[in-house]
Amino acid sequence: TVLVVRAASRDFPYDEDGSFQDDNVARTRHKGTKLFFMRKPSTHLFTANFSKMEHLKYPIGKFNAPESVTAEMRQGWIDTIATLPQRLEAALEGITEAQLDTPYRPDGWTVRQVVHHVADSHINAYVRLHLSLTEDAPTIKAYNEADWAKLPDSSLPICHSLEILRGLHFRWVHLLRNMSEAEFQRTYVHPQYGKIFSMDTMTALYAWHGEHHLGHVKIVK
Repeated sequence: TVLVVRAASRDFPYDEDGSFQDDNVARTRHKGTKLFFMRKPSTHLFTANFSKMEHLKYPIGKFNAPESVTAEMRQGWIDTIATLPQRLEAALEGITEAQLDTPYRPDGWTVRQVVHHVADSHINAYVRLHLSLTEDAPTIKAYNEADWAKLPDSSLPICHSLEILRGLHFRWVHLLRNMSEAEFQRTYVHPQYGKIFSMDTMTALYAWHGEHHLGHVKIVK
């Protein structure tokens, strides 16, 4: 199965951390399914021409929002979200304390911070989904992920965030799998970008987000 998502920069021009995106192709695999996040061709930059630093920062490439969504694409994203906790734990099996405290790139987060960030980010995503399903186009609360990663709880053993992710993703995926077509069209407003996000776009984003940071773990591990 090949799931293809085509997107233009105008739809979602910024990464979650606020940096501007260039065109590229990103891919990840889940249980034999190829999940492609594709952009329109760039005249000046392709994945093959990424610098080493760019590959370290974006191991599966940058995300861009889908222009259209099929049921098969949506199911692929949900399946990717469903299995992330187990796959993240598998990637971390046998990791040493020294590796946990190693940045995945110069001036980047440590693996420990990455794991705690995934829990922080996906808690926010779960809340945003609930708000969007129960309110009319709510304006969600943005947060400073860089400052969150500096808080004392980001130095805790990763087992605590892995436990959060297991329970969180179980509930999150149960909700996603029971949403109607109309509910996937519900939206929220992101105040940082001044953009409206549908639940389809959010589902695609967080499927990518988990794979993005799983790639960071694998760089060190």
